[in-house]
Amino acid sequence: MPPIGEAHVLIMATNRFEESELFGPREILLGKGAKVTLASLSLDEIMGTVHDEPGKSIKPDLLIKDATAADYDALLLPGGVSNPDQLRTHEDAIGLIREFANTDKPVAAICHGPWLLVEANLLCGRQATSWPSIRTDLKNAGAEVVDEEAVTDGNIITSRKPDDVPAFTAALIAAIEARA
Repeated sequence: MPPIGEAHVLIMATNRFEESELFGPREILLGKGAKVTLASLSLDEIMGTVHDEPGKSIKPDLLIKDATAADYDALLLPGGVSNPDQLRTHEDAIGLIREFANTDKPVAAICHGPWLLVEANLLCGRQATSWPSIRTDLKNAGAEVVDEEAVTDGNIITSRKPDDVPAFTAALIAAIEARA
């Protein structure tokens, strides 16, 4: 893996992602010189939310079905309730998450984003955290659930909520640079 200034991070999201969980890490990564690409289910603008209220929109760069882990150094999965709930029903999205995990590249999920890790069967025997309302889902998937800002277990990074974005992004950067 390259240093963060040379890394290429893929963000995967669809409508109703939590605004701060996509834009916050994206701005931090771009500010450190990383290249950041956004993949979604279509190329139409996707709308974020601030909790449940409409937020900023952003246009994806490519379709999830056209993305491959070989082109990126890490995968970032923002939360929001609807975003991961929609993505977990799409095999292209789950397949791409598995591809990153199977190539030992960092996969970082925040808030409700770990639902995607549950769907991809990546949490059994791992420590993880999430938004409180989905922690039972993580436990049922075999995770040891902890309540910390950011949890790194191997190549899987999880975080709890929008307030944790700085710690979450720092953990992702550390994971990318540890592979350099």
